[in-house]
Amino acid sequence: MIYRLASPTVFYLALVAPAIAQTTSEKKTEAIASVENNQTELIDLADQIWHHPETALREHKSSKVLADAAQRHGFVVERGVAGMPTAFVASYGSGSPIIGILGEYDALPGLSQNTTTERDPLEPDAPGHGCGHNLFGSASLGAAIAIKDLIERGLLSGTIRFYGTPAEEAIGGKIYMARDGLFDDLDVCLAWHPSDKTQADTQSTQALVDFTVEYRGRTAHAAYDPWNGRSAVDALELTTHGLNLMREHIKPSSRIHYTIVDGGQVPNIVPEKAKLWCWLRDWERTEVDSLLQRVRKIVAGAAIMAEVEAKLTVESGDYELLVNMAGAKLLHQNLQLVGPVEYTESEQAFARAIQKTVGIPEVGMDTSIHPLEGQDQQGGSTDVGDVSWVTPTLHLSVATAPKGCPWHHWAVVASSGSSIGHKGMLRAAKVLAATMVDLFENPSLRDEIRREFEEKTKGEIFSPYIGDRPPPVPVD
Repeated sequence: MIYRLASPTVFYLALVAPAIAQTTSEKKTEAIASVENNQTELIDLADQIWHHPETALREHKSSKVLADAAQRHGFVVERGVAGMPTAFVASYGSGSPIIGILGEYDALPGLSQNTTTERDPLEPDAPGHGCGHNLFGSASLGAAIAIKDLIERGLLSGTIRFYGTPAEEAIGGKIYMARDGLFDDLDVCLAWHPSDKTQADTQSTQALVDFTVEYRGRTAHAAYDPWNGRSAVDALELTTHGLNLMREHIKPSSRIHYTIVDGGQVPNIVPEKAKLWCWLRDWERTEVDSLLQRVRKIVAGAAIMAEVEAKLTVESGDYELLVNMAGAKLLHQNLQLVGPVEYTESEQAFARAIQKTVGIPEVGMDTSIHPLEGQDQQGGSTDVGDVSWVTPTLHLSVATAPKGCPWHHWAVVASSGSSIGHKGMLRAAKVLAATMVDLFENPSLRDEIRREFEEKTKGEIFSPYIGDRPPPVPVD
């Protein structure tokens, strides 16, 4: 569905713009109008990415779609940054301030789904956009284009940067980009995320460490001479038992999740190899570091008991999101300026049908703007957190799926390819564009946001879990 919104005020401003000095509010009107004028293209970009879902570091088509679009609009595009073929930076303008905006586009495995209200994979076991990232990158690009247009016309001065950031769902592409200094010179960075609610986010995300544990023992015939074997799986089971006992003695805010990657091949061979993949989370990275030290002891103890060798490898991890309240207030003001989305009855019926199928209250789309106060603290981690410890980062959530909809789920895929997803995407682009106008226009706002950032990061040196390792190469 294409939405063409009438904008006579913008048409008038375009006629008289050369003759008068425009106010910030007029520039916001023009930025919002730019999103409206480009909505057909933005929806097409989102749908192209939705129809070709690609998982972490395999987003070759999705990355190209967005980078090519940025280039068509006059951005200078640098591709393959930070050692990742699907990462890019698109820039326009020169000098200060330098405002960045983040875009994601990776899909999740196994969530292929049609735009229907019942489970209906387009291709069984194929990926799908169960986190709405087809909307994420397109909205952010739309906001960046709106600012580029104002810079090009001489109505704003400075630099706008759109960052194409891959692999958020797996290795965290932004972590490598942050480590390589790609955000260091930004005055402010903006990001948003599809959601079932709309708000300027004032709650953090969870810090996370992602690691593997590999055990190596000695094979033997499980019946003929098992005494000659040393089971790597024994050590793995001792480790998972230790992790589950540890759960009683960690803070309620902490989380432990794991999966067994290699648990032996056949029962009649004492297994020589075993592998565990584990994530630890908490609302503060310092607590995650403490949990990791305790797990190292469990791993070492299990190796001693099973008489095998152990190797723990930290693969990646995220900082918690550093909330900037001054920035959140600014986003909230612009949410109110843009206003709520109006849904048709057929769109609300679609949302209620999804809710009925999923088994949650059939209330349709949440059209409210949630306040800054009293927001729920919800689980989840993101590599935007790492960016937020490098430069002040403002974060927005916008409803693109029915209220209460489970995330990383086929219902989000269906919503993200439908008109309700498109409407949320366009709303996000308008709010982000209006907010960036404020940031370009008002140095005191930038200073206030920077002061809060510096106070909260005082004494903290950004040190990502990835160390100096290059990004992994995906194995097909």
